[in-house]
Amino acid sequence: MQLALDSLDRLVDILEERGSLTVVDAARALFATSSIPDGLARSLLEEVTAGDSRVVCTGPTVSLVDGRPDPLLEEVELVVFDLETTGLAAGRDQICEIGAVRVRGLELVDSFQSLVNPRVALPEPIARLTGIREQELKGAPSTATVVRRFLAFAGDELLVAHNSRFDQRFLERQLGDRRLSEPPLCIAALARRLLEGRLRRVGLASLADFFGVPTQPCHRALPDAEATAQVLVHLIGLAQEIGARRLSELRSLAAPRKRRVHGKRLLARGAPSRPGVYLFRDRHDQVLYVGRARDLRARLRSYFRSDRQRPSVEAALLALARIEWRVLGSELEAALEELRLIRELAPPANSRGRRREQGVYLRRRGDDFVVSKQPGPLGPLGSRRQAALAARALGSCTEVELAGLLQGRPLPRLRARLDHLSEGLRYEEAARLRDRIEALEKVVERLRRLDRLRRLELCLIAPAVEAGWQKAFFVSGGVVRAVRPVPPGLGARIEIEAGIAACRGSDPLEEALTASQAEDLMLLHGFIRRPPPELSVLPLEAERVVDHLSGRHLPRAA
Repeated sequence: MQLALDSLDRLVDILEERGSLTVVDAARALFATSSIPDGLARSLLEEVTAGDSRVVCTGPTVSLVDGRPDPLLEEVELVVFDLETTGLAAGRDQICEIGAVRVRGLELVDSFQSLVNPRVALPEPIARLTGIREQELKGAPSTATVVRRFLAFAGDELLVAHNSRFDQRFLERQLGDRRLSEPPLCIAALARRLLEGRLRRVGLASLADFFGVPTQPCHRALPDAEATAQVLVHLIGLAQEIGARRLSELRSLAAPRKRRVHGKRLLARGAPSRPGVYLFRDRHDQVLYVGRARDLRARLRSYFRSDRQRPSVEAALLALARIEWRVLGSELEAALEELRLIRELAPPANSRGRRREQGVYLRRRGDDFVVSKQPGPLGPLGSRRQAALAARALGSCTEVELAGLLQGRPLPRLRARLDHLSEGLRYEEAARLRDRIEALEKVVERLRRLDRLRRLELCLIAPAVEAGWQKAFFVSGGVVRAVRPVPPGLGARIEIEAGIAACRGSDPLEEALTASQAEDLMLLHGFIRRPPPELSVLPLEAERVVDHLSGRHLPRAA
């Protein structure tokens, strides 16, 4: 009996690390054998998993139940959806239509459709492609309203989309900090697996033509969702022909193929579910990449799943020989430590490492402005090209305009000049001035933000690694002036007063920000603006902080 229980626990660990497996792969891993017949593997696993609610052994697949239903494919209920958008970038463009179809028992039984007011102009190419007109969208409900109605229509059913990652990015952008309970099943990925060698292109139009479905895709949300649902029914039939019986097996067929780095997943074994930083090292013990995590175990395991990482990180994973992790008290502490390590070690796979110390400043030289590396009040700016364009725009400014730069005083005159050039048909000059104005607008906005953040005087309280202790981060002039460990009891006041004293030693607003300090400041701003539950944001007042630590006063600073 104990042997069976130990085997079950080991099988659960394997499935947590690797995801669903075939019975042969699961048996090989579980019984440490390189060869085992399919029939024997199935009988052994069925015996081991019998009566255990954590694991399901269905046909050729073994997987974790995870509390999710796993219906037969002929009984499954799914919601197939499609989005029309104003462009291809989820971070910039908006949803303008949502359509969805409910599939129950391999039949289309219900539908949902709504236009969406994107609150931006509909590009003419999108209008031509979809046939949607901007006037139709102006009277449509807001994105938040339509997304809420769509999710209510979908309920708890698994979502399905043709190119699921595209639709998922747009949908989750509207959900803010929330995420879908699980990624939508991807029709394109499923088709690649089931039609390998039979169909080269798996676009929706190609699949609809291949299967001869009655609905023709036309770049409108509901018809395209209907066509996708009809294609899905055919793909389920093909999956059943090769032995798939349940939804979990359909998920496995749609999952991307294993990456080359999948075999290195055991390097993450033992990582705790705690905040911290991690370092990827090669066989020479050189640091390839530095990252941070709120949950080290979950973050490290994510690197070895199906989705490829960006190219530099994927290259680091291929050369990975060892993972080092360092447990810290909070996500804030981990974020600051990550930046420190990147600057110190300059790991090749960190994009921040390649950009470090590239902050530039605008400086006065005679009547003109130039871009300089020497720290000054007008910076640091992240883009040298943007800074150069802004410098040209400032070259024609008066002293009064320059004195009100943070209020945007030069901009009205420059925009009026742009209108004059356009009206005079001097389009080349207008285009050059337009680019300079846009760059100056971005520079002014960054300088305003840095100025606002530099005036903050705060104490951030987060958990420390040691049980019962806190860690206090003292921020003044846009810089973390001190980090003090705060013990429980009477010793807390001494540490708090020492941290506040470190902030009072100089006038921080007279100091020019370095590029590293600006990067730290922007990172801190994210935590201050939206603090995680364990982080308290307090004014830089000893009594307020001590009262908070003793539980007598709990409000956060505005």
